[in-house]
Amino acid sequence: MDGTWQHTTVLLNEAVAALRIKPDATYVDATFGRGGHSRLLLEKLGPLGRLIAFDKDPDAIAEAGRIDDPRFSIRHEGFSAIGELPPASVAGVLMDLGVSSPQIDNPARGFSFRNDGPLDMRMDPTRGESAAQWLATAPVAQMAEVIRDYGEERFALPIAKAIDARRQERGALATTRELAELVARAVKTREPGQDPATRTFQALRIFVNAELEELQQALEASVRILEPAGRLVTISFHSLEDRIVKQFVVKHSREVFDRRAPFAPPKPMKLKALDRVRPTPAEVAGNPRSRSAIMRVAERTEA
Repeated sequence: MDGTWQHTTVLLNEAVAALRIKPDATYVDATFGRGGHSRLLLEKLGPLGRLIAFDKDPDAIAEAGRIDDPRFSIRHEGFSAIGELPPASVAGVLMDLGVSSPQIDNPARGFSFRNDGPLDMRMDPTRGESAAQWLATAPVAQMAEVIRDYGEERFALPIAKAIDARRQERGALATTRELAELVARAVKTREPGQDPATRTFQALRIFVNAELEELQQALEASVRILEPAGRLVTISFHSLEDRIVKQFVVKHSREVFDRRAPFAPPKPMKLKALDRVRPTPAEVAGNPRSRSAIMRVAERTEA
């Protein structure tokens, strides 16, 4: 990993502790990132333990190559691919959602409005359509919908219209600075301390990477692959992700009655919500990017 862009793992000890490590069991780090959680988890495993990691980012795969441990393996895939693991085969699943600091800080990745770079935003730049490519042809209504729904941006339509006007006058947007400056002109007011482009960049990143759809798939898969009493630990960084996780756990923490068969016994609940954890003031002071993190812990029921 290039030392220029460092990453501080959020809720490191809390997340690994919440997994309640059994030394000889199998665990999944569904979003390897730069490996902070994986490395600590490996320290807790015994000689028969196993850790399977997933990540889309080629830089994360390269970083994982630095781990010389026969108990560890990583797959260059999105975290919804955890569903390919055998049912009831793992004792814990960890999902650290969002973007790593090296991704944000490296201008070449195009995630940040603070440094100029190509308008890319793909977690895996070897696959799929970049933000610039999508913005070059997307209809105004679709752009507005994405920016509104994924960025919770109330000026979504003016931003989309400004992008369209720019395309017609001078061609498509190509860099993060061009987009940030365009959004700043279209957004009339913003919360103190927040850059006008924050919500738009979040929306485009989520859309380009299909993050919320993949999260839904990964959560459903986690219930299948967890053994009884296995732990699901998620760390989210914005309200859209946390809402999906919270609603998923609530849905699976209830017995399900079949209204077509009122006398049949209910289907038992699949999860039990255990905890909700926020970073300590000391962690936030040392790593301001952790301030919005919410960790949720749930346990697979015996049924």
